[in-house]
Amino acid sequence: MRKSLLFCGIMFSSVFTYAQLNTVKKTDNKGYVYEMVENDPSNTRIYTLKNGLKIYLAQLKDEPRIQTHIAVKTGSNNDPEDNTGLAHYLEHMVFKGTSKIGTQNWNTEKPLIKQISDLYEQHKAEKDPAKKIALYKKIDEVSQEASKYAVANEYDKLISSLGASGTNAHTSLEETIYHNNIPNNELEKWLMVESERFNELVLRLFHTELEAVYEEFNRSQDNDSRLVYYKMMETLFPKSHYGTQTTIGTSEHLKNPSMVAIHNYFDKYYVASNMAVMLIGDFDFDTAVPLIDKHFGSYATKPAPAQYVAKEEPVKSIVTSEVYSPSSERVQFAYRFDGAKSSDAKYATLIDYILSNSTAGLIDLNINQQQKALSAGSGASFFRDYGMHSFSGAPKQGQSLEEVRDLIFAQIENIKNGKFEDWMIDAVVNDLKKSRLQSWENSRSLAASLYKSYINDMPWAQVVDQYNDMGRVTKQELMDFARKHYNDNYVIVYKRQGENKDLVRVSNPGITPIQLNRSAESDFYKNFMKIGTKDIQPVFVDFKKELKEGKIKKTKFTSIDNKTNDLSSVYYISDMGSDHNKKLGLAVNYLNYLGTSKYSPENLKKEFYKIGVEYGVNAGTDRTYVYLTGLQKNLPEGIKLFEHLLNDAVANKESYQEYVKSIIKSRANAKNNKNAIAVALNTYAQYGAENRFRDIVSEAELNAIDPKELTQLIKDFFNYKHQIFYFGNNEVATKKAIEQYHNFGKELAYPAKKDFPQPITDGKVYFAPYDMVQAEINFIARDTKYDPTLLTPSGIFNEYFGGGLSSIVFQEIRESKSLAYSARASYTNANKKELYNYVRANIGTQANKLPQAVEAMNELMNNMPKAPNQFENSKQAALKQIATKRYTKSNIFFYWLSLQDRGLNYDINKDIYTQTSTLTLDQLNNFFNQHIKGQKYNVGLIGNKTNLDWQAVQKLGEIKELTLEDLFNY
Repeated sequence: MRKSLLFCGIMFSSVFTYAQLNTVKKTDNKGYVYEMVENDPSNTRIYTLKNGLKIYLAQLKDEPRIQTHIAVKTGSNNDPEDNTGLAHYLEHMVFKGTSKIGTQNWNTEKPLIKQISDLYEQHKAEKDPAKKIALYKKIDEVSQEASKYAVANEYDKLISSLGASGTNAHTSLEETIYHNNIPNNELEKWLMVESERFNELVLRLFHTELEAVYEEFNRSQDNDSRLVYYKMMETLFPKSHYGTQTTIGTSEHLKNPSMVAIHNYFDKYYVASNMAVMLIGDFDFDTAVPLIDKHFGSYATKPAPAQYVAKEEPVKSIVTSEVYSPSSERVQFAYRFDGAKSSDAKYATLIDYILSNSTAGLIDLNINQQQKALSAGSGASFFRDYGMHSFSGAPKQGQSLEEVRDLIFAQIENIKNGKFEDWMIDAVVNDLKKSRLQSWENSRSLAASLYKSYINDMPWAQVVDQYNDMGRVTKQELMDFARKHYNDNYVIVYKRQGENKDLVRVSNPGITPIQLNRSAESDFYKNFMKIGTKDIQPVFVDFKKELKEGKIKKTKFTSIDNKTNDLSSVYYISDMGSDHNKKLGLAVNYLNYLGTSKYSPENLKKEFYKIGVEYGVNAGTDRTYVYLTGLQKNLPEGIKLFEHLLNDAVANKESYQEYVKSIIKSRANAKNNKNAIAVALNTYAQYGAENRFRDIVSEAELNAIDPKELTQLIKDFFNYKHQIFYFGNNEVATKKAIEQYHNFGKELAYPAKKDFPQPITDGKVYFAPYDMVQAEINFIARDTKYDPTLLTPSGIFNEYFGGGLSSIVFQEIRESKSLAYSARASYTNANKKELYNYVRANIGTQANKLPQAVEAMNELMNNMPKAPNQFENSKQAALKQIATKRYTKSNIFFYWLSLQDRGLNYDINKDIYTQTSTLTLDQLNNFFNQHIKGQKYNVGLIGNKTNLDWQAVQKLGEIKELTLEDLFNY
């Protein structure tokens, strides 16, 4: 099942048994009381400290790391109505440190921050525009002085020194979640930092970070999905904060913040009784809980704050809205329901998956499979107080949005009238259980289920049992629910093509760059870095030990045992792709619309769904993967069914004609889509006109193809040389099924491959116009061909210079100058030994900041600042990440495959680890001088033509404006 699990949390009635799911209290070896749910497959423990702090613990032993989350039960719904966006930019500020972290001299810095706060209160109250500008200049002046005593991004430096990855946070309507992934030997040091961070709020470097948040607001204005979503929420929840305010906030409120209001919010909601610490990974329960208590147990005991409660009047009629943007048209509508803990969530989620499960839902089969619209789908989302079931669709050429809407309505009517298979409820429940079994193998996925349970006040037992509970629903109950709730009580948004007249464009505030003080360190940092931990020794993959290699007939067969659960997968892998035959991708996608002499296309999908086996084909440029995955019990039957499809696919002229129409319409839509244009533009900047993006099957060629040619291409696919990889727990049964049903072919040589040049970059600027608030600029320079000796210095360069929150690029462009929300630079090593490496940099910024942003990036790309302590931090972080990295399960095989592509036959991390340990800053600087400095960059620039400073752009090189036909070749 490819559809994401939108319902909180998320095993076959014939395969999975219903067990009693009682919540029981137990006492651990250290005397701490915890709750757990009997027969919970995750074996999660839930503790509550004396001050009310919740602790969620679950063990996954795949690697010596821990996924950490600190959840705060608050989000934008709790924003004051005159300070929207507050929860989100508070989340940003929590990374700025405390009176101990991030300061060189708190006694001097503190009154300056207080002065800035007072000035912001005056600025917020002032109505005279001229006086507001003068106050902002004063804020900028005092901020410059205060920054002299700050240590920018010291929190990230502390966390990076642990070998952490994925350091970030997010805010939404009812939650603010802070995440890290750390080596398990650094747990206490992580707790030391986090307990200090959440104990106190210091709004340091405030005005530059707030401007970065405003750049995030600009990004949201250019995001089509948010445009529709905001209007949907506004009309579905007209009286409550779900709809009356957004998480990012309004432009007016972002430009007029109150630091006092932020402190008040922090003091109210960031308390122990409103927070949870979550650890998922390889740790010891008896060690973890006392450590959390040691560092967080001293937080004051306060009552949990009252949460905002949304209250809405029933939707009793159809509420219609329209929004406009340059992208293609689509329609979206939604019904409102009660919240996550309600029975509504159970019924609406079940209906959602019967309608749209990416395989055999009514929308999947009756609209998408039959190509009655370009696309259609649905999704159910549930919050604490309310939920929504939304539907969306995109029209074919000549089809109205109203026609698409009516097609979806017809499928809802089928639910009401019971026009779906009797086995469908069981199949959906089984599919959901199987997907959860798979997702809970991943620490972040399990963590998301845990924190959603906490945020929604949903007992963990209810989460664990929710699919069993769904399995008890009868068809009649589902029909009755649909008849009651899916009527003329919805909101609908028509996304029309046109100008978005609601875009907010503001002037550049003219921020003076703040001091970064890279070499400075707080006393906290100095003492922290003296604390030692026992090193974890790296473990490198022994492929001879991990991979079982053999043959089935003459075909190479590799396998790895799944020792975790009953899920199994089979991959057929061919080193042939679209570069060998550009019709291959066309044939692969056409497979979705084909039946056989025995099954119609719809019935074939139902057969796969009934047995819980998914199949897919991914045709790359020079390699194609054909795969099946499901419960081992049903995999042999899935192999038989899939091989039947491949060998007996029946061409259908009518379905092919509709397929061609969909391709042509999708191509037209791409020419109106900012992201698609940006991909085409940057591909052109890298490769020139002769690139894969433009190498398409033309419309004339599409119309001339006999669909039998495509089905024959599918049938002939396995006549070419290929190999088989299996991951599962019953190799004998699987090999028997493969041997019985698979077409082992003739081991033919691959067709001649079309080579695409990688021309040297020569300093040209390629521009594509698009009506947007921001401008996005990408720099690309070709370097040398793949060289394994560059893996180590390039990896440290990416960590030190262009990657995380404490990287040089992030600090200079976002932290110091507040010129962009997104700014990165990297050295990309080729994934094939015969290909070239590339240097890349990108900036997304308000159009009127582009000249300064480009100037700053150019300076950095030619003069790398040297910060010895920061370099050493990056180096140690890289060593710890390698030492705790473990390739497990099927990832071992795919890592092996990627190494072979680079001409390697062993785990290259062994070399990288050794080389990293001795790498010096001078060696990194030599790498910079040889491979980064002085490069001639081709540039891809997309933005509103009238808003750009063309004199500044001309400094980058010769400008060539590209048409959509230039980019897309149609």
